[in-house]
Amino acid sequence: QVQLVESGGGLVQAGGSLRLSCVASGRNFNTYTMGWFRQAPGKEREFVAALGWITGSTYLAQNADFVKGRFTISRDNAQNTVYLQMNSLKPEDTAVYYCAAGRPGKLVTVTETYDTWGQGTQVTVSS
Repeated sequence: QVQLVESGGGLVQAGGSLRLSCVASGRNFNTYTMGWFRQAPGKEREFVAALGWITGSTYLAQNADFVKGRFTISRDNAQNTVYLQMNSLKPEDTAVYYCAAGRPGKLVTVTETYDTWGQGTQVTVSS
């Protein structure tokens, strides 16, 4: 069983930055695919980024207006932590951000791939 604990959310002005952290623990967590999703009020949960813990390979959401050039996913093996660095934040980035862990080898952009979810961390971007 994998456990995930997110942190790092908060209130930031448009144009600012935040770094979200997801600390993983439990059996074989470092063989999993790690993903970040977000969910705004009244909207479906959407994929942001993913990382393969073994390979370190990363994948970002392909909508250019959404993530590209602004968000980066990374990991720190020594700290058992996956990060989501978010720069040039916009009000439309306001959402609850979730960290998730899933078995490797599956489509990383869909929620069904992930077996374990963190509690979520609120990100609010003011204009």
